[in-house]
Amino acid sequence: MGFPRGRRRLVMAVAALLATAAVAVIVHRVLAPAEVSTVARADYPAAARPAAGVIGRLPVAPLIVDARLRVYAAHRQVYADRPVDGKYRTTPYWSYRRWPAELTGVVASGSTVVSRWSDGQLVALDAPTGRVLWRTDGPEPTDSGAVVRRTGAATVWNPRGLQLTDLPDGRTVLVATGDAQARGVEVSGGRELWRVDLPGSCRSDVGTTASGQLIGLDACAGPATVEFRDAATGAVRERWRPPGGPDELVVTPLGCRTDRSDCLALRTAGPGDAGGRGWLLGAGEPVAAPALDPAGTVLVGEQAVVVLDGVAVGRSARTGTELWRSADLGTARVLAGQPGRVHLLTEANDLVTLDPVTGGQLSRFSLNVGSDGTGWAPGAVAAEGGYVAVERLRKPVDPDGDDRRYYLTAEAVILAAT
Repeated sequence: MGFPRGRRRLVMAVAALLATAAVAVIVHRVLAPAEVSTVARADYPAAARPAAGVIGRLPVAPLIVDARLRVYAAHRQVYADRPVDGKYRTTPYWSYRRWPAELTGVVASGSTVVSRWSDGQLVALDAPTGRVLWRTDGPEPTDSGAVVRRTGAATVWNPRGLQLTDLPDGRTVLVATGDAQARGVEVSGGRELWRVDLPGSCRSDVGTTASGQLIGLDACAGPATVEFRDAATGAVRERWRPPGGPDELVVTPLGCRTDRSDCLALRTAGPGDAGGRGWLLGAGEPVAAPALDPAGTVLVGEQAVVVLDGVAVGRSARTGTELWRSADLGTARVLAGQPGRVHLLTEANDLVTLDPVTGGQLSRFSLNVGSDGTGWAPGAVAAEGGYVAVERLRKPVDPDGDDRRYYLTAEAVILAAT
């Protein structure tokens, strides 16, 4: 027997409708915007105090947070692992994922981790738990066209358009910029303090100062000019050009707490590093600091450190007075600085850490792990909390090569305690 023809058609129509509805539900679940937060299920780890030496190797670049966690960036995810001195990357301690937005930057202030996404969203996470503290809209990030490689170093060590600065009253401000707009957000609660329109790609960020200002380089009308914008109000307080400087400027921040945040000085130069000059930053106009003039100089606190003619030299950044020199390192280059430490890398890839005040050697060891060897070139570098992390690149370095050709190994980042 079977269904009459009319009833059969009705059953088939209903079945087709149900199938279509099921597909629609699946498509919605797959394609609809989503947010997945996996919080910590273990106690917040204690701060580690490892002995000086190589800790291990990692496939992605770590952002050291609160001396307790390592935070990483993926295409659509920010996540953390522990312990901070673990030899390898481990199962995530917590994870936060968004879709279809892409992660474009991560910064940390104390135990707050702030992520920025391609749709402009700013999302703050609590480092001990991974829980969302606040979220707010920010300006859409600039599409710089830069290649973001698999380590994610550009996202966690050098997030463009995302900087922190501390105000004199103790508040910390997150400044997020795009081509068309900048916004200042209070880190403690996500409250927007200000928003201003920007002229476009003819203006670029340089960093923030330790006294609570956003530094920009404005080349929109006439010679390039450095602007200092109050991070508490968004108002431009100062526009400045180095006396006798070229119309085109390259401005490099120096003495920053992390990457481009809370910087103590800057260096100006013309195209091709012509006429490089160093300047200390304070409440008024920048003050000339000839000790910061040489390219490659690192500022750590009040001390300027540079390698000249194979000799590491430390000088007072303010007076230029030579404080120390170390001629027994062999061929070396200044790699990075952080409070109380300046790091140099020798030709044999030994990491040498000196006291920037006295020049005394704090540690020295080979940046080698397992059987990887030291036949590599340094790429991106981060120094924070006593740790140094370095990308290892395959020699000869091919900046246009794919990741397999560009990096030394799959676990390209070497992490060391100093």
